[in-house]
Amino acid sequence: MGFDGRRVVSFESRRAQEMADLVARQGGAPLSAPTMREIPVEQNAEALAFAERLFGGGFDVVLLLTGVGTRMLAKAVETKYSRERFAEGLKGVVTVARGPKPVAALREMGLKPTVLVPEPNTWRDVLTTLDRQSPVAGKRVAVQEYGQPNPELIEGLKGRGAEVTAVPVYQWALPEDLGPLRHAIREIAGGRADFALFTSATQARHLFQVAEADGTAGALREGFRRVCIGSIGPIASEGILAEGLKADYEPDSPHMGELVRDLARRGGDLLHKKRTAHEGGIDTHGWRRVDMAWGAEAERRAATADSAFMKACRREKADYTPIWLMRQAGRYQREYRELRATVPFLDLCKTPDLAAEVTLMAVDRLGADAAIIFADILLVLEPMGVDLEFSKGEGPVIHNPVRTAQDVDRLREVTGEELGYVFEALRVTRRALRPDIPLIGFAGAPFTVASYAVEGGGSRHYEHTKGLMYRDKGAWDALMERLTRLLTGYLNAQIAAGADAVQLFDSWVGCLSPDDYAAFVLPHMKRLIDGLKKPTPVLHFGTGNPSLLELMKQAGGDVIGLDWRVDLADAWARLGDDVAVMGNLDPIALFASPNEIRRQAQRILDKAAGRPGHIFNLGHGILPGASPDHVAVLVDAVHELSAR
Repeated sequence: MGFDGRRVVSFESRRAQEMADLVARQGGAPLSAPTMREIPVEQNAEALAFAERLFGGGFDVVLLLTGVGTRMLAKAVETKYSRERFAEGLKGVVTVARGPKPVAALREMGLKPTVLVPEPNTWRDVLTTLDRQSPVAGKRVAVQEYGQPNPELIEGLKGRGAEVTAVPVYQWALPEDLGPLRHAIREIAGGRADFALFTSATQARHLFQVAEADGTAGALREGFRRVCIGSIGPIASEGILAEGLKADYEPDSPHMGELVRDLARRGGDLLHKKRTAHEGGIDTHGWRRVDMAWGAEAERRAATADSAFMKACRREKADYTPIWLMRQAGRYQREYRELRATVPFLDLCKTPDLAAEVTLMAVDRLGADAAIIFADILLVLEPMGVDLEFSKGEGPVIHNPVRTAQDVDRLREVTGEELGYVFEALRVTRRALRPDIPLIGFAGAPFTVASYAVEGGGSRHYEHTKGLMYRDKGAWDALMERLTRLLTGYLNAQIAAGADAVQLFDSWVGCLSPDDYAAFVLPHMKRLIDGLKKPTPVLHFGTGNPSLLELMKQAGGDVIGLDWRVDLADAWARLGDDVAVMGNLDPIALFASPNEIRRQAQRILDKAAGRPGHIFNLGHGILPGASPDHVAVLVDAVHELSAR
């Protein structure tokens, strides 16, 4: 963990020393190269004109985009008017603060913002927040600009029907002493830098402005091909992209401390990947995660087989307890939410490059010991003729549920090959995934998939499912047999496409009694698992009813997943030493403090007692409201506390 003595270049100006201290505390060798200084707009006629129009009721909305800009605007207005009058004028309009810094500046004037723009505080977030909380159609809007105009924001406001007035309050200039910046350029161009940290788009622009003037821009861009670039957020990343580079990492929270800490945590792996890519001829200035390619297939297979995860599946000793997390790619991550804002869920599942990108993103950010392909357990129903929709806020909805023998007979017989987009996503992911990180394929177990098809969506009591089971066992068995054939072919095709292990999710099976499981589920599960290609490990996960564990083992699987409702030590004793186990931290534990998360992780590890064959996981998936930082705390805690 930490930068491990690597050279870290940062371009922060106002907080240059703070940045250097953060880097040093994380074990890096800091090189501070300030790129800009603030120049107040002299004799700010625009600010005074804004104030006069504000006092006259000429604005409806005032957008305050930076803390420094808000204070400078107040100072400019105070050259002619009192602070009290300015504050009184702002009370009469909707004030919009882009993040906490303008909030602090308003507080100094005794004011609170009407609208607060949430992280990551980009101009897109400003527009989205206004659309939700205070639409600007027909409104007169003043925008406090910072450093340079923001044409995208201005056009976005105008496109929504606003009358927009820009109020510039300060500009950015190059630092008076360019020595540190030129030194940083030489270090990067000469291959003597490992990381570069940007906290604004202006830093990237000024860096290359100096390099262009000195004739070193080409060498600088070439040097950046082997440097891991950290960006504080989307606006800085856009500025980096405008200079022909690509940010390699953005923290989920756009704060300097998070940027340094996250890169110290994950930067070693990201740097190794980028330099391996460059040596392999990949253009690291325009690449995506899916563009990565590692070594020869035989070497990859050997590295995968020797991984901690695969050893645990085989109940062999490993250097530490491996960890991966169900839903490790999901709504708790900003990068995932931003993608989902533009791509419907089913389209994301059905676009191989996007599904692979999301799968790889989770491993890059978490440092988990396995990846699980991004897909959904209900995708198999569509080719069978089931009308499936993912409704926003409601989850999956099936418009033609399967509730009678006639409905079962109408289902199309399919093999799973109709889901080729999943197999292509697996192939892309396996090629781009680090060799020592296994890739997990998955499917819903027949009972859970059948329950969705019968219920038509989520259920509390499963009355339709159990009604079909009890009323017409022949129809139930026919449905389960059809799903079992489909899922067997589907998982074997995933294995052929690159899955190193496969997991069966039986998320709803806990609603059954042991007798019902034995009669209605066990024969089908056993036939499915027996039909999967050997020696690929099979992870068998169910939730909600610990009394089913022995029957689940009887059905098959190399690893039995445990939810949080069972004691891990007791469950493993019941299952026996001839099977591995996975689990089983309560997902809600991720909402606790970091110290408590570590304590809970230690408790689970103590239950496993260092026995070979334990894979650490949650007792179910990560919840959308979980903190990415807390998820990282768990991963690090398991690695650290289980090291042998």
